[in-house]
Amino acid sequence: MRDAVRVWVLAAGAPPDVLARYRAVLDADERARAARLGTAAMRDRFTVAHGALRVLAGRATGAAPAALTWHRGRYGKPALTGPWRGLHTSLSYSGDLVAVALSDRPVGVDIQHVAPGGDPVSASARFFHPREARHVAAGPDQAARARRFVRLWARKEAAVKAAGGRLWPNLGMPVDRADVVECADPAGWHRLADLAAPQGYAVAVARAGDEPYAVECRTDLGDCR
Repeated sequence: MRDAVRVWVLAAGAPPDVLARYRAVLDADERARAARLGTAAMRDRFTVAHGALRVLAGRATGAAPAALTWHRGRYGKPALTGPWRGLHTSLSYSGDLVAVALSDRPVGVDIQHVAPGGDPVSASARFFHPREARHVAAGPDQAARARRFVRLWARKEAAVKAAGGRLWPNLGMPVDRADVVECADPAGWHRLADLAAPQGYAVAVARAGDEPYAVECRTDLGDCR
């Protein structure tokens, strides 16, 4: 996995037997968090996301998925502990999809559903760099403006997740013209990449540092056992 990021973009729903296998590898806290979610669809999406992350990280480390443990950093970023610390992970879900990323360096992945409605022009004017706000506003129609906004948002989120920082201090970070960007808090360089995404979604990945890396993107987990 050296100089590479592996990303899986998966359906958030799964048959009952697959959900049961994912649920079996979650820890007590993850099961409790899933149970507190308000709808069955949200509970299933959480279970698929965290179960798939455990399965994939287990394959990469040779550990039993249920044995893996993460601790949260200063701003909540989970990091593998103990003998698995060399593997860096990131997780995102939106709409009906889940994204999981693995790398040998700090990594962030973000997936965003282009939801109908909203006001991407005023939101970008409020939060984004002025050049990015103009780019969003220049979209030829509402759908294009929404796609532009969501792509930029996903790139910002991915970089912030890789940095382990907070989103709000970094929303003004320009990500529209360069693939190497500098987070403000915590300060550091990160290389971004856009991934091919199903219609209505944007997916971005970031890895710490400015060095190039390969991105391997898959849409099938295979046998989750």
